[in-house]
Amino acid sequence: MARRYDSRTTIFSPEGRLYQVEYAMEAISNAGATMGALAKDGVVLVAEKKITSKLLDSKAVGVRREKMYKLDDHIACSVAGITADANILINMCRLAAQRYHLAFQEPMPVEQLVQAVCDTKQGYTQFGGQRPFGVSLLYAGWDQHYGFQLYQSDPSGNYGGWKAAAIGAGHAAANTLLKSEHKDEMTVAEALPMVIKVLAKSMDTPLAVDKIELATLTRDEATGKVVHKIFEPPEMQPLVDAVIAEKQTTGTS
Repeated sequence: MARRYDSRTTIFSPEGRLYQVEYAMEAISNAGATMGALAKDGVVLVAEKKITSKLLDSKAVGVRREKMYKLDDHIACSVAGITADANILINMCRLAAQRYHLAFQEPMPVEQLVQAVCDTKQGYTQFGGQRPFGVSLLYAGWDQHYGFQLYQSDPSGNYGGWKAAAIGAGHAAANTLLKSEHKDEMTVAEALPMVIKVLAKSMDTPLAVDKIELATLTRDEATGKVVHKIFEPPEMQPLVDAVIAEKQTTGTS
């Protein structure tokens, strides 16, 4: 029966479902996993890097950073889904943030940016001749109103604030693990190995530094500036080794 109602994004099924949106969500579920965790002194983002080959130029645009993007000085994001769709939304986010800064001479509040992009995403489920964006985003940001924040948005235009969230392949199992592993008062230093351990359990391949991307968003208390740090392989190696060692110890005990 779905075939009668899935040819247009604007047609509801008798059960009130939009199949094109559900298909977009399914495309995201088959993409590399990404997850984020909110800490009291920052936000941690980690993602599974699917494109791995010795022939790739690791310094080329679009290869060096497959999942992590900086939207503004105080906001970063991680994506899961169709990368081409993600690029459009990321450019949209960057443009909205710069327009706000030009108009009001201050950084754009995190939730306001997320809501602006989600309004556009919702329009793609309401008007004919367009398909929904096949990508979900995790937004990590800081503003003077609510401090550090973590948001997740879907192709439907829905969004929500989370203490920890996972999207992409194995997101259901990862979210279950995050519920038990995440602590409200944990620091970024404590959240880093936690998210890597959860990601490792949701990956189909063994954990390695060339298969993950890791980033943090923190704030320098001395200068008040928000710092977006993307970890290089040598910086990730000790964290990955610690997670692998813990897994081996647990497995043999």
